[in-house]
Amino acid sequence: MNRKKVFTGSPWEPVVGYCRAIRIGDRIEVAGTTAMKDGEVVGVGNAYEQTRFILETIEKALRELDADLSHVVRTRMFVTDISKWEEIGKAHGEFFREIQPVATMVEVKALIDPRLLVEIEVEAIV
Repeated sequence: MNRKKVFTGSPWEPVVGYCRAIRIGDRIEVAGTTAMKDGEVVGVGNAYEQTRFILETIEKALRELDADLSHVVRTRMFVTDISKWEEIGKAHGEFFREIQPVATMVEVKALIDPRLLVEIEVEAIV
């Protein structure tokens, strides 16, 4: 089956050997996405701002694969401080209020950079 890949210039994509998103047939998988732009953390200390930036990045990747947020069927949110769930949930709701994919939010010990508060991955079906 044909694979179409999206890269976003993350400093870790070439080192670790992955792409931001991949489409195979009608299925799209988006890798764990954080609030990184040009090697710098966006929204340091602000879980809401990081979540919005992440979801905008995911939305752009989906568009490159001829999809959009309405095709998302699952989101997984990894957060370093679960007490920030309302800020993260508010941003998530701004993007998915009408779409309502299944969603998971779990607290993790740490992400790849200590300034990162949120990492999100999604699955979509076109």
